[in-house]
Amino acid sequence: MRSLGLGWLLALGVVAVDQVSKAWVRGHLVPGQVVRVTDWFNWVLAFNQGAAFSFLATSGGWQKGLFSAIAVLAIVVLSILIWRHATERWFCTGLALIMGGALGNLVDRLVAGEVTDFVQWHVGQHYWPAFNGADSAITVGVVMLLLEGRGKHASAKSGDNSGGPVA
Repeated sequence: MRSLGLGWLLALGVVAVDQVSKAWVRGHLVPGQVVRVTDWFNWVLAFNQGAAFSFLATSGGWQKGLFSAIAVLAIVVLSILIWRHATERWFCTGLALIMGGALGNLVDRLVAGEVTDFVQWHVGQHYWPAFNGADSAITVGVVMLLLEGRGKHASAKSGDNSGGPVA
């Protein structure tokens, strides 16, 4: 990532894919409908007024402001980090994915007051809470940061200063 502009471009790409996929799901499914895709994967339509795993979802509405403020703060901090670490492509890509995911869910909160979730994984009768493209981007971004940290840790031990993840 050479600049903050590229980070924002990736983040806005995440937002676009996230919002288009959510609009498609809202237009084609009804709440509670389950469309089986595979033995372990479904499309569902769920609305979440809370955060991850529906944290604080039934708290009366005040949580929308809290989670929106946290997202705005995160986006500002992530932008600063991308700007300061512009030469670290892997790191900045992870940050931009997290920023795009935060922005995608923020758009939902500000426009609809709730986040649209639609991807559901399960093993037998054990179901993972529904999530969306923004959540996926955040997860991939966090994994990239963890791999980056692992790479830097391994490089520091061996004396290699090239950075990047270690396989």
